Formats: sequence, C-alpha cells, structure tokens
Amino acid sequence: MEEENLDFTPNDEQSVQVEPLPKRDYAKEILELLDGNLPPSELLDKLSDYHESDIAEVLPTLSKEERLKLYKILGDERVSEIFSYLDDVEDFIGELTSEKAADIIEEMDADEAIDVLDELPEEKREEIFELLDKEVKEDIKLIEKYDDDLIGSQMTTNFVFVKKGTPIKQAMKSVVDQAADNDNISTVYVVNEDETFAGAFSLRDLVIARSNQTVDDITVAAYPFVYATEETSKCIEELKDLSEDSIPVLSHDNKILGVITGNELVDVVDEEFGDDYAKLAGLTKAEDLEEPVFKSVGKRLPWLVLLMGLGLVVSTLIGAFENIVEALPLLVAFQSLILDMSGNGGTQSLAVTIRVISSESLTGKDIAKFVFKEVRVGFTNGLIIGLIATLLCSLYILVFKNFAYVTCLAYGACIGSALLIAMIFSSLGGTLIPMFFKKIHIDPAVASGPLITTINDLVSATIYYTLANVLLLQVMQLGIV
Repeated sequence: MEEENLDFTPNDEQSVQVEPLPKRDYAKEILELLDGNLPPSELLDKLSDYHESDIAEVLPTLSKEERLKLYKILGDERVSEIFSYLDDVEDFIGELTSEKAADIIEEMDADEAIDVLDELPEEKREEIFELLDKEVKEDIKLIEKYDDDLIGSQMTTNFVFVKKGTPIKQAMKSVVDQAADNDNISTVYVVNEDETFAGAFSLRDLVIARSNQTVDDITVAAYPFVYATEETSKCIEELKDLSEDSIPVLSHDNKILGVITGNELVDVVDEEFGDDYAKLAGLTKAEDLEEPVFKSVGKRLPWLVLLMGLGLVVSTLIGAFENIVEALPLLVAFQSLILDMSGNGGTQSLAVTIRVISSESLTGKDIAKFVFKEVRVGFTNGLIIGLIATLLCSLYILVFKNFAYVTCLAYGACIGSALLIAMIFSSLGGTLIPMFFKKIHIDPAVASGPLITTINDLVSATIYYTLANVLLLQVMQLGIV
C-alpha cells in the first residue's frame, strides 16, 4: 500500500483555510459591562482585557457620576494611562477634586503630566501642582526649564539605569526594582561612578548574559545621545535616522536627565513638521481646531502685514511701467499668468530645497550641484510652459483681438520669453533664499511660500514689463502712433 503523503506547506493548495477573526466593537462591549451591574472586583477583572484607548473612547458617553465610579474601580495608575488617550483631558480632570487629580497626575510620566497641567486654568493648575509629590514636582520643573524649541522640553524621566561594573545578577535585580516605577525598560542605561553617561544595553542582552559577567561586557559604549540644550529642529533628523527605541538626553556635565522614546519622537517629528508646514503657509506657528480667534489672528497678522508691504512694493513697481501699460494695455491681461507661474515654480523649488537641506549635510560641491539642477529644472519647465504660452496667447490675440499675425506672434513671444526667464529666476530664488536663511542660522521654513511668491512677483513683473518695453515698444514699435 502506497504511503500517504502527509507533508504540509503554507503554499499547499489543500492547506487549511482559517476564518479571519471577527472585528469586535470594543466600545460597545465595555458599555455593556458597565451597564451589567457587576461587582467591582469582577468588573475590574473584565476591564483588564481591554486597552486603555478603548476605555478612553467610552468615557465621554458616560455621566460624571458613572465616570467617577469607574475611576474608583480602575485605580489611579490605570486611569492615568486612560487619560493619556483623551483629547480634552482638562474637561475630565476638572470633574475631580484637586487631591484626586493630583493622585492621578502623579502616576503619569513627567512629560505627560506637563501636557495635562498646561491645559488647565492657571488657578487649578497651581492648586494641583502644590499637591504633587516632591519627586514629581522636581521632574516637572526639570523639563519645564527648557524652552519649547529645545530637546530637553520633549524628554521623559521614565528610564532605568545601572552602575558601570555591576554584576549581571545584581543588574537584573536593579532593573526589576526600577521597573515598578518606570516602564521604559527595553533599554538600560549605564552610568559611571560620578553618574556620567557610559553607554547602554538592551534588556534582551541582559536576559541572555551569563551570570559570571558584568554589565561592562554587554554595554555599547558608543550609544547615541543628545544634549538637553540642543535645538529640536537641528537634531530631529539625527534622531529619526536612529533605530533605537529610546535616546538618552544629557546635561552639560554628561549626566542623564531623561530620554526621548520612540513615541515621543513621533510626536516631536509631527510637531516639527506641523510648525514647518505652518511657516510654509506664512504662519508663525501651527494652529489647532480649538484655538481662540484672536490667538490665530496673532499668528497670521505679522506675516500678512509684511506681505502687504511687499505687495505695495510690487504695485509701485508696476506703476513705474505705466507708460508701457498705457501704450500696450493688452499686457495687463497676461500679467497674472506670468506672476502666478513664476510663484508656483518658486514654491516648488522652495519645498524641495527645505526638505534637502533639513535632511542632509551638504558640502559646497553638493550645494552647487543642487542649485545647478534646480536652475536646469526651472529652465526646462519654463521652456515648455513658455512655448505653450506663446502658441496659446498668440492664438487668443489673433482670434479675439483680430491683430495682425506678426503682432500676435510678437505678443506671444514676449509672454513666452517672460515666462521662461521668470521661472528660471523663481527656481533660483526658491533654492538660494532658504539656503541663505539656513546659513545665517534662521529656520529656512521661514522663507515661506507667500514670501517667495511675493519676491517672485517683484522679479517677474520687472522681467515682463522690461521685456515688453524692449521687444514690443522699441524693436517692434507696437503701440506707437
């Protein structure tokens, strides 16, 4: 009898088909549990199966009394984790007594506690802060002493460490003891006798190390770090490139103050990109949905005033070409085409340039190569757009204005040539201006889209009317009676 083939591979056509797990409505399940009148101990046990974010989702649907009852059952530590997922956490903190709020905030990481406290009214914030433990207060003060643009303001004091030369067994016990108050234990930091930073190792390396070794045998002495006083915008790219789940933040004397974890890094990157996007839109800072009207006005108005001033300069410049406009009024109809296309080209170059200079360290040769490339891109785009504009504008003037063929072609050639030259200069400006800002230690994102566009308007208007004066008035002698 032939032996049956029992080999099984994932690609076998007769492989077992597994039904996908059904998607559960966790919020609905939690609400059903809360409505079930279960004893507190049983309810606590069942709620332990759900993620804090799922419980946070149902909190707004409960009454104040139901929430307070739930907080009592869950305990301060679990509630603090749930609060970290709430958007309007200040509304829920406001329902608590100051003593209860302080107990919950004490269970949070210092950076999260600061975020919550910052959302509270000043009086409530000070009242709760005074009720916090001394150690929590010190951690909060440590982080708050750094300006928002410094990396120290983004760190957390939630980390574990051991002394250099510690035996593996003793190091394991120390990590276990510290884990009761610090949950960021995947990376263990090593300090010298004077508490200066000496390196780090992973929890995995600690677990598999031999008992007769010391932490020196598994420590990575060249582990990356940042200083608390470094500007976030300047070290963000370095942090993004690192694959570590946390990076130590050091004081000026090389002692560990805190760490930047992967989650905090995501928030930092998101905030930094949000600020850069705001600057590209001509704002001083990013805005959110709940921001008061006058605060938003305060962020936008300074740039609008500056741009209005530059706009008046553009208008004055165009006024200087009044004699050309009077002789050739048809030019005004195509002015917006020249200004808009040069502005668009400049904004494209600006976006690419900011990305390149923010993410790479460029040598002088690299900069020259990049600028030359952008000029070539501007030339190529300008040439194509210019030829199309020459054809279409000439056709438009011929059909709708009934000018002579030569006159139509002259107008079209003037418009197309102005587009070509303007787009070359706009690409050059969109590249050189942010590089100049970076050279003088100003955030290149400040060279915002509206600023580049307005500067390009100045240049493009000059090119357009100067070219019209030379080509149409002096060479072709159009408009001269």
